Amino acid sequence: MSLARVLKYLSLFLLLVLLIASALMGGAYFYVARDLPRVDTLADYRPPVITRVYSDDGTVIAEYSRERRILVPVENLPQQLIDAFVAAEDSQFFRHQGIDFLSIVRAAIRNVQAGGIVQGGSTITQQVAKSLLLTPERKFSRKFKEAILAYRMEQRLSKEGILYLYLNQIYLGHAAYGVQAAAENYFNKDVQELTLAESAMLAGLPQAPSRFSPYRNFAGAKERQRYVLNRMADEGFITPEEARAAFAEELTIHPRVNRHIAGAAYFTEQVRRYLEQNYGEELLYMGGLEVHTSMNLAMQQAAQEAVRDNLREHDKRRGYRGPLRVLPPAEVDAFVQSQAETLGTTPPAVGSLHEAVVRGADERRLRVRLGAWNGTIERGETRWAGNIEVVAADGRPAGNAEGGRTRLPLGSVVEVRVLKINADGSLALALEQEPLAQGALVALDPGTGLVRAMVGGYDFASSQFNRAIQARRLPGSALKPLIYAAALDRGYTPATLILDNPVIYRQRSATGEETEWRPKNYDDKFLGQTSFREALALSRNVVTIKILEDIGLGYVLNYARKLGIESPQPRDLTLALGSGAVTPLELTSAYGVFASGGVRISPSYIVRIKDRDGRILESIDPADFPEGVGPGQRLLGQSPERVISPTTAYLLTNLLESAVQDGTGQRAKALNRPAAGKTGTTNELRDAWFTGYVPQLVAASWVGYDQERTLGRHETGARAALPAWLAFMQEAVKELPVEHFAVPDTIEFRPIDPRTGLLTTEDAEHLRFEAFAPGSAPTRYSMDEEHLRAQDFFRLDLEDLY
Repeated sequence: MSLARVLKYLSLFLLLVLLIASALMGGAYFYVARDLPRVDTLADYRPPVITRVYSDDGTVIAEYSRERRILVPVENLPQQLIDAFVAAEDSQFFRHQGIDFLSIVRAAIRNVQAGGIVQGGSTITQQVAKSLLLTPERKFSRKFKEAILAYRMEQRLSKEGILYLYLNQIYLGHAAYGVQAAAENYFNKDVQELTLAESAMLAGLPQAPSRFSPYRNFAGAKERQRYVLNRMADEGFITPEEARAAFAEELTIHPRVNRHIAGAAYFTEQVRRYLEQNYGEELLYMGGLEVHTSMNLAMQQAAQEAVRDNLREHDKRRGYRGPLRVLPPAEVDAFVQSQAETLGTTPPAVGSLHEAVVRGADERRLRVRLGAWNGTIERGETRWAGNIEVVAADGRPAGNAEGGRTRLPLGSVVEVRVLKINADGSLALALEQEPLAQGALVALDPGTGLVRAMVGGYDFASSQFNRAIQARRLPGSALKPLIYAAALDRGYTPATLILDNPVIYRQRSATGEETEWRPKNYDDKFLGQTSFREALALSRNVVTIKILEDIGLGYVLNYARKLGIESPQPRDLTLALGSGAVTPLELTSAYGVFASGGVRISPSYIVRIKDRDGRILESIDPADFPEGVGPGQRLLGQSPERVISPTTAYLLTNLLESAVQDGTGQRAKALNRPAAGKTGTTNELRDAWFTGYVPQLVAASWVGYDQERTLGRHETGARAALPAWLAFMQEAVKELPVEHFAVPDTIEFRPIDPRTGLLTTEDAEHLRFEAFAPGSAPTRYSMDEEHLRAQDFFRLDLEDLY
């Protein structure tokens, strides 16, 4: 056979092979392509994004997500960051049409040489196709699909559009999806603030985010950074000198960003529950809601600190319960070594709480070990725990609630607070113990109803129950101002005289048995003739019961509901003693009516909610809905409603100022500005309250045990709850101007003889300028009526006096 014929048959055979291969490839293409997702869907890229919660100044206080992602337009990304990813992942990105055959061949050779997969040949476009349109299965069919989709993407999307998808979708470790989330995670920066060195380190992560994590493997991350910088130099994006300078740059890897601000957990958890209830889990964790709240971050953190410090002080008054545990001698060194590894080499922060091991003592101090540091606790810092005696390791520990002797065996583990770091590196410490009682504090702006701070307990990590809004507890005398306000609207005045004397109430039970109720005052004393003002300031129980009986129980219950008390209340005279449970938020809201001049505004902790596209879903401001509330939108809260007159609100406020200046709330005078408030203490000292306000802010503080029991001897509202209110308010009002409570034009001031409640001359020995509603001041003078005395049952005959 001639050579020409051989070549002819060979050519025909090769043509046939080519036709068969083309047919097979075409068939495979059409078979695979028929089920491929549409590339057009990428034009509406809507990946899961973070829901963010903001305080009133725009600070992010919480984030909720399954994939921590913040979308950034490609035009807002620094060019050096784009260059770093392109150089590291796909240097031909701007030149190929979705598939880089040279990279595939090069990667195949490398993998054969390495005996395994060490390098991929996928372009950035292919990576986007795999991430957004395909499953992660490792099959040839998937690679074929990936190539087809990459080509289609290149026909329909711009290179910038593909980069937008890639740089926002890519996983970069530690729950960070996209470059913005990663910049915040590792460098605590906005992506636009990244340096060349930081950009290169991020660009080194896609290959193995966990293995090259800057947190876990900084040396490995630096090697990947070197690779990226060299690739950038090879591709002409930077000069070799710039690459060397960037590699030499010292980087600070910040601790992983915790987007739940310390001290704000009770507040943000309430927001999270609201969002989940109203929008569902999917929208909460994947929908990118933007939630603006009423929280003032400085106030919130001051409230948390005030509650915690107050509970610790209360607990110390109850005595020391002894060490957390006692380590056998053989376990002490292991405990100290483990603690040293956990704490590292940086001294613990001043004010932080830790466990320490008792190693010895002398007359002046206790010696302890805290990780790698020696520490001392001066005897003055242990005085609250009684006379501490350090005994042998086999001795029995004993805490003493009576302030007597306390035994601590060597090896005792105790809680301590760091006071300072001494010049020699040792630590000055104070003895502490975690409190058993709980507390709550809630504060709101009376003019707007916006909740500025909310603390629901000592520690959210150990108890998520929010006592500020979920716990209904007896308010005791803290409810009395509501009764006195109701009485003012029924003709009483601050100068009205009531007889504080023993009374007996008899009633029959359902079985017909007759019982007696003999109410008494906290001090077991009776003052006799007592003014309305003095009775509230000194929290006289019997007087309050008489007032309630006179004006009517039904009237007071309706009045309380009008002020915002929604919890069920008892329909008997024990209401005067605060026997009906309320939440701290309810009581704060009711006092807010007095502070606002008689206007009730429902408390709000959410100001505005937007969806990921910026559309307002909810708002407290009607101006956010200029065309009316549309589908899927909601106007939050209720319109302000006047529920009592400005005159009554001011008179009650004026009375509560007396409670601060001369009554049970005198500790609040330390605020050094006009303030009104009332203590509350329940039977057996189970609940302690102080609710008070300045013109711009009203707050309630509560202390009690979850499993109700006495707070301890003398633990009244003034002692157990007021200190937290005061500590909070001292911080909260620092930036607020000193204001006096506004006096309505209708208020009349008259000189009164407090002994009789009648007018007196301005040069009289006994004198008080008293405030009155229009026309309610007495018209007769005390000197003409000295024969009048408080008459039996409870008050003077008003018809005789006025």
